Amino acid sequence: MKTVRILGIDPGTGILGFGVIDFTNNKARLIDAGVVRTKVHQALDERLVEIYEAVQEIIAANHPTMMSIEQLFFSRNVTTAISVSHARGVAMLAGKQAGLSIAEYTPMQIKQTVTGYGKADKKQVQEMVRVTLGLTEVPKPDDCADALAAAITHALMARI
Repeated sequence: MKTVRILGIDPGTGILGFGVIDFTNNKARLIDAGVVRTKVHQALDERLVEIYEAVQEIIAANHPTMMSIEQLFFSRNVTTAISVSHARGVAMLAGKQAGLSIAEYTPMQIKQTVTGYGKADKKQVQEMVRVTLGLTEVPKPDDCADALAAAITHALMARI
């Protein structure tokens, strides 16, 4: 009856969602969740430093052994996609430096795993996160719920 602690990340430069769960005997339990916000008009390099340091702090506070991070889907806005990929990179770097194993899942894989339907909408994913974790309310904001969905996906996909 081994417990595994997983950090889920929903990458973004303006808002990066995170969620930490414990997974034991096919049951997930919420440990910590929230978002890292950076200032809108802040230079990208400064935002990335803030994200990197925040992810390091989250890891230090929660001691996960694994990170599950959402892969990018191609966006119409290339500039946004590039900056989000930078945020993914610094989050992954923080995880790797802390010795975490890292798994990446597409949005469709996350939706399929959490809801059973790869084209589920955000509300369906959020509700299944709530049910899976036994919460009274859906985690807010959306980025936080998405990060928890990534963590739950890894727990279920890896058959921990």
